[in-house]
Amino acid sequence: MTETVHPTSQNTNIAGLTRADYRGAPTTLCQGCGHNSIAAQITAACFEMNIIPENLVKFSGIGCSSKSPAYFLGRSFCFNGLHGRMPSLALGALFADKTLEAIGISGDGDTASIGFGQFKHLIRRNLPLVYIIENNGVYGLTKGQFSATAEKGLSLKRQGTNPFTPVDLAMEALISEATFVARSFAGDPKQVKQLIKAAIAHQGIAVIDIISPCVTFHNHENSFHSYSFGKTHEEPLHEISLVLAREEITVDDFERGTTKEVTMYDGSVVLLKKLENEYDPTDKWQALRTLEDAANNNWLLTGLIYVNPTAPTLFDKYNLPDTPLNRLPADKLRPSPQSLEQINQSMF
Repeated sequence: MTETVHPTSQNTNIAGLTRADYRGAPTTLCQGCGHNSIAAQITAACFEMNIIPENLVKFSGIGCSSKSPAYFLGRSFCFNGLHGRMPSLALGALFADKTLEAIGISGDGDTASIGFGQFKHLIRRNLPLVYIIENNGVYGLTKGQFSATAEKGLSLKRQGTNPFTPVDLAMEALISEATFVARSFAGDPKQVKQLIKAAIAHQGIAVIDIISPCVTFHNHENSFHSYSFGKTHEEPLHEISLVLAREEITVDDFERGTTKEVTMYDGSVVLLKKLENEYDPTDKWQALRTLEDAANNNWLLTGLIYVNPTAPTLFDKYNLPDTPLNRLPADKLRPSPQSLEQINQSMF
């Protein structure tokens, strides 16, 4: 779990671990793949937040993105499941032990196509999970076909021209009542890391849609999912950082160039510094309008788009004991004959 104090040195954190303790296996993804940059920022975020790797569980489905959990937190347990079925794995595992931190890695194919239904239902349940989508607009594992997030009119050498309107996963998360929605660009590692840290501190579903260029099949200069497009069209809403749990400090006014603090359940604080736009990430309607404007203007809008830090989670809706279900003895899990009889009698 997370500690509430800062690391004691640059080499060792308060948990007594080094950065090497948070690394995974050597990557087998293409050189320059944005997914590798994301894995590196997950590693850095967990080190800086003093998370013990054994207290965090990873989930993934199928695709290039779903190979990523192998490349960070090698000491953490990982469930790699069927295509599009990562949410079910996460739901079952976290119900068994709600004390764990959790990160799910998915892709635009794994989430926006075969797993779209599971994605939407997981969001409405507000399961405490960091849900990262490594979004490159193609099926990179099967030779670069268009995915559901590829922009309309995109032309690829072997795929022709995409005739369909893309799925905006940040918009879908927002209208599905996600309590934390963010978008970033793999080429902006500082922002990616801060958003991941904020998402880990959030109690509820935290969806981060990260544009992660595919250097092999989909890195054309005019593509919305390319590195060059992201660098030239990124429109950050604000600068973001996370301050670990401490006494709350608030500001009376939030003018341009000043800061706004959003306090999470665990006492940590997301610190936002405004850029040129007036933007309140707790205003859902403003978030929807901003996403719509960004889509109409071909802006790569990045940052914390929406957060509701006080919404009840799935675990709040059930009378779960403090002891994780997977550690309860059989006599505590099985209903007694008397209770079964009462249930049966109530059916008549």
